[in-house]
Amino acid sequence: MPRAQVPGTVDSARRKLATARELADYCGVPLATVYQWSHRGGGPRLIKVGRHLRARWEDVEQWLDEQTIGTAA
Repeated sequence: MPRAQVPGTVDSARRKLATARELADYCGVPLATVYQWSHRGGGPRLIKVGRHLRARWEDVEQWLDEQTIGTAA
């Protein structure tokens, strides 16, 4: 029996959601910081999947882009 497809998506276009540990490693911050982002706000948009935190990689990249500090001219 084939896996159910999410309407409007192509299976090959979907990326695996980032775990809290993957997000912490990628951003170079302690795991506790990711949980603080979830509790206090800040950081990329996070998703609760049951008891687990996940993030879309696109949201992580967008958030990182927004954190870019411009240099004075």
